[in-house]
Amino acid sequence: MSSAFGLLLTFGIGFVAGLRTMTAPAVVAWAAHLGWINLSGTPLSFMGSVWAVGLFTLGALAEFVTDQLPTTPARTVPIQLGARTVMGLLTGACVGIAANMPLWLGAVMGAVGAIAGTFGGYHARVGLVRGLQVKDIVVAIPEDVLAVGLGLLIVSHF
Repeated sequence: MSSAFGLLLTFGIGFVAGLRTMTAPAVVAWAAHLGWINLSGTPLSFMGSVWAVGLFTLGALAEFVTDQLPTTPARTVPIQLGARTVMGLLTGACVGIAANMPLWLGAVMGAVGAIAGTFGGYHARVGLVRGLQVKDIVVAIPEDVLAVGLGLLIVSHF
């Protein structure tokens, strides 16, 4: 795998974290658990454990539901942005290691991707809801599907 493609994948998994905080780590945990990506012998090998798969999968499922609630804060508020950035760091590091990149470089690219996904996803969703004059859920569900699909596409390249 070329280093440029590895950088793109780490940015991409971070972007997924920006769209849906828990989807990126759920996809990465499943990929590590199923052997699609190799994290064994690394500080991030825990991501392939049954516990990580269970925890992140439950988190992703809960997020799909809570995202639809009117009381859920915007993804751009500091606590939401911070959580998405941290998940971008984690998942970017995992994908970076799988792509034979330094852990720190994958983490940085994942964080940058998460910030881009957070703000890009927010503006796209708000713009589509306003422009199409539809309820938020009409855009939110396809965004969920996009996040899962993009995450799976990324981890399938190993």
